[in-house]
Amino acid sequence: MSNKLTKRAICILSGGMDSTLSSYIAKNEGYEIIAVHFNYGQRTEKRELKAFRDICEDLQIEEKYEIDIPFFTQIGASALTDASIDVPTSGVEPGVPITYVPFRNGIFLSIATAIAEKEEAQALFIGVVEEDSSGYPDCTDSFISKMTSAINEGTKETTKVEIKTPLVKLMKKDIVKKAIELDVPLKHTWSCYKEEEEACGVCDSCRLRLNGFKEANVTDPIPYKA
Repeated sequence: MSNKLTKRAICILSGGMDSTLSSYIAKNEGYEIIAVHFNYGQRTEKRELKAFRDICEDLQIEEKYEIDIPFFTQIGASALTDASIDVPTSGVEPGVPITYVPFRNGIFLSIATAIAEKEEAQALFIGVVEEDSSGYPDCTDSFISKMTSAINEGTKETTKVEIKTPLVKLMKKDIVKKAIELDVPLKHTWSCYKEEEEACGVCDSCRLRLNGFKEANVTDPIPYKA
């Protein structure tokens, strides 16, 4: 257990651009980071895990958890976890897309809270983005606020965890700019929902990412299919 004077934060780190920037912000704020990554049967599970490990190395994170959650594929109902459902590539549309994994962030936050309680962490960082996301209901300020109340209600009295969402009100272009400002190794991040070698460039996540780089007048350093 670390010195009690050290601020500790659990960072949910998928290996994507948002969660990576969120983790860099945590480090900038003086937290000792404990990184948590979830393998939940997503299509790009291996590539995301590589991104997570690379970023942990960049941030010199010594303590990390790689948690396997096999039941998401059993539940299905999402193009990310059910191979029989195609990932949409025609463009970002209004409403909750088929790439939404039912209550994923709620489950992630619950598991991360258990780790925070064990590690005596004061904060839990998650890179949710409300303004420029794909319409996911578990990425809103309101949801995070209610989850904060629930986790502090359902843990020991001595456990006081604040869920921190430094990107929640940012647009993707601002995320790109902030990442560059903090010297985040964006070449190690992965956002594509479909591919593991070269990003597809046409899934919602790739479109949002590429648009963010375009609006920030910056070239995305990861490889895309021609």
